[in-house]
Amino acid sequence: MATMHYLFFGVLFFNVLFLGDFGHPAVKRGIFGNQPRAIAIWVRPGHDGSITRVRERIVDIALGEIGIHEATGKNDGAKVEEYLAYTGLGKGYAWCAAFVSWCYGKAGLAAPRNAWSPALFPLIRRYTEPQIKRDSIRPADLFAIYSQQQGRINHVGIVRKIEGNWLLTVEGNVANRVLSKRRPIVTIYAFSNWLD
Repeated sequence: MATMHYLFFGVLFFNVLFLGDFGHPAVKRGIFGNQPRAIAIWVRPGHDGSITRVRERIVDIALGEIGIHEATGKNDGAKVEEYLAYTGLGKGYAWCAAFVSWCYGKAGLAAPRNAWSPALFPLIRRYTEPQIKRDSIRPADLFAIYSQQQGRINHVGIVRKIEGNWLLTVEGNVANRVLSKRRPIVTIYAFSNWLD
């Protein structure tokens, strides 16, 4: 039994001492789970400012698209098709996740790049309930709406900010266009972080 304790603390010491200095993904995510930690725990000093600027850029890009709308109400139109093409699809497909991916791509990021909204919320990227309660959600994070009828996440958008119990968003494919909405936080199924 004592040997197991020494082994456990030896592995823990090695991970914290050696892997922590190099920003190893196992330490960033936590040794015993895939849930991301809060940014203050694992982002190196000096990176916070640049991450904040990237977040602001993503939100600004999304805000610049407000008013873009479908040509005929059938997931089409030049700009909508540009969003879809970014994820490898042509006109006619739901485009909320493609819009989010396109905004991240315009900000110079390679991921996420997927037109299927559930794919933007893998467990490794989702905020945990304690993180949400600690107000860890930041601009440019993603939010998900769950459909009971479909039994899955069926809509995604970009977080602008949180004001009390309300989430201010920028999202595509709502009423056939890109718009900003104010949603009650209790209606949000999940949040994800693709930047830290």
